[in-house]
Amino acid sequence: MGFIKKFFKTSTREGQVRTTRSSFENLTEEQLETHLSIARYGDYMLTDAVRPSYTLDVVPQNGYRRDTYTDRETKIDIPVLMVSASSEKLMDIFVDLLDPLGDEVDVVLETSHERTSSGHLDLYREQIELPILKSTLYDFEEMLLNDGCTGIAVMNPRVPLEVQFDEHKLLIVYGRDLWDFEDVLEEHNIPRDPQIKFITEAEHVHSSRDEFLRQFDQLRYSLGIDD
Repeated sequence: MGFIKKFFKTSTREGQVRTTRSSFENLTEEQLETHLSIARYGDYMLTDAVRPSYTLDVVPQNGYRRDTYTDRETKIDIPVLMVSASSEKLMDIFVDLLDPLGDEVDVVLETSHERTSSGHLDLYREQIELPILKSTLYDFEEMLLNDGCTGIAVMNPRVPLEVQFDEHKLLIVYGRDLWDFEDVLEEHNIPRDPQIKFITEAEHVHSSRDEFLRQFDQLRYSLGIDD
């Protein structure tokens, strides 16, 4: 698939400073190409957006766990679902997780394309009807699944609830009452596993292509999001 011919960046767990050497250092081109070409781990298929470390500190798998996010400003703890799902079912799960948000939602497109430093740019669209959003997302399914520089968050601030489909192709759900979302995961046979580790919790690489940046701009226009 020519993964190393695309732009890629290495990173560790968010907010964590790397204190050890990268597992990708001193690899031959053949070793790197072989590792980056591996997409299947058991019954789990990765998208093209991300690959785990060469030493496989975290092996990708289907599953989810409950967690807690602490707001830095308010110090309030918010329940979270962290979800990892194989690529062939990932988009359908994401779209189904949007149903508990209600008929009208806000959208945030997240991009790290052409960023010279860490972090990403957020682009907002308020009040879009959920059926229209779902249809648009399926129109751009290939880019959303395989671009390691694109993420999207959908929320209903009036509830409040939020569903993220981040650039690592993990699904993250925030809210006080998460039972409806867990029902969706159960319907898609995603097991609850309190011990599951995610690809963000170890070194990994992202991948993108120029064509995905163009498609990202098309998605932005389709959603009516200005610069």
